[in-house]
Amino acid sequence: MAEEKKNPERDLQNIFLRDRKKLLITGVHNVDSFNEECIVVDTDLGLIVVRGIDMHINKLDVEGATLDAEGEIAVIEYLDQTIPQRKGGFLSGLFR
Repeated sequence: MAEEKKNPERDLQNIFLRDRKKLLITGVHNVDSFNEECIVVDTDLGLIVVRGIDMHINKLDVEGATLDAEGEIAVIEYLDQTIPQRKGGFLSGLFR
């Protein structure tokens, strides 16, 4: 049986934003939720919340660990367990 080769790019986490409209995130495990105003992405370095208007996902490549999305992007935020959370919990902060 052939030994699986580990993809070195899989260990990297990058965010590329072009003209606040086109977004590429690497190191992606999956998309936890999305709609036209919010995309929640699980990555190698934790959850990323992308907020904006008229957003949509062009491509999610779990094997290649990339997410390609576009729309009017206003906020890109890491959710870190070490930072105190807002009052009201995770979901109340997402859907204001």
